[in-house]
Amino acid sequence: MTSALKASPARRTQSDRRQQSESELLRAAAELIAEQGTAAATFEAIGARAGYSRGLATQRFGSKQGLIEALIARLQVRIEGLLDARPLDELDGLEAILAFVDVFLRNLSQDQEMRAYFVLMAGAVAEVSELRGPFAQAHKTVELRLEALVLRGQAEGVVRAGLNADAAALMVGSLLLGLSTQLLIDPGMDLEPIRETSLTTLRASFGASPK
Repeated sequence: MTSALKASPARRTQSDRRQQSESELLRAAAELIAEQGTAAATFEAIGARAGYSRGLATQRFGSKQGLIEALIARLQVRIEGLLDARPLDELDGLEAILAFVDVFLRNLSQDQEMRAYFVLMAGAVAEVSELRGPFAQAHKTVELRLEALVLRGQAEGVVRAGLNADAAALMVGSLLLGLSTQLLIDPGMDLEPIRETSLTTLRASFGASPK
């Protein structure tokens, strides 16, 4: 054999193939939900869009409930990834809160998977579904993260000292949740002026007065 021969590419393991197929099935499910709603995400439709069989989708997730729970977990990780892309730890508390809101709103109207997350959430609330639990847990995690930023900003002297950190965090989370829901109702809504107004209002409301 000649040394010029290229080495054969490493064979993918069964685990690699499983992860890829699961990721592609979940992406297909998110696209269907974002475009047509939860009811459209049948195993047959998901498998067809992802290039797999209905049987594989059933094998991977077991039931529609299992699929939705897996999709919620994937979408939570995706949202966290978008937020973590900004170095919040390198900013002071106030600027970190504003960056959090900025990143979320910049991606909200463009990211199909984020849209699918809120379509699923709206359905879980409307149907009084047990899936409300995973959403409540995810939103509590965001609230605690924002509360920590408020408290850090107060310790740094850049966030108003008298501000109730828990209430402020819940208010910011509710703002983002409300805009996400409104965008489902009115997909053509222009988020850009709302983003700018939100940032200006939060800065004025949360910021400490100059000494």
